[in-house]
Amino acid sequence: MEPTLTRDIPGNDEYRALRTAAGLSLMTEEGAARGLPASWSSVCVRHDGELIGMGRIVGDGGLFLFVVDIAVTPAWQGKGLGRRIMQALMDDVHARAPLRAMVGLIADGTAHELYAKFGFKLVAPGAHGMLLRLT
Repeated sequence: MEPTLTRDIPGNDEYRALRTAAGLSLMTEEGAARGLPASWSSVCVRHDGELIGMGRIVGDGGLFLFVVDIAVTPAWQGKGLGRRIMQALMDDVHARAPLRAMVGLIADGTAHELYAKFGFKLVAPGAHGMLLRLT
């Protein structure tokens, strides 16, 4: 059975588990409970009901959008699921976001190679991404 991509928001526990499995940082239960319902766009990839991939876009929906949580469980990496997730999210951006909206992301490792296929460009040295993590 092929994995199925749906336009829905993952559950709190499965979201946190997939982030960890994919090597992303662990988010708090409280943070996920607040943040997930506020997604501007969200896709899930499931195989036999299990969440094996996901991606979301957050933001104000008009001026700024940010691609987050692109994650695929290790057993399914390298099979094109990341590209399917990004394509679904970018289809939503092109269908719903107004002209001149800025869409950003932070690419881990070599992920920038995937994102470049969707028109994203590295901004350094003209600009530098920055992050503040509350602890």
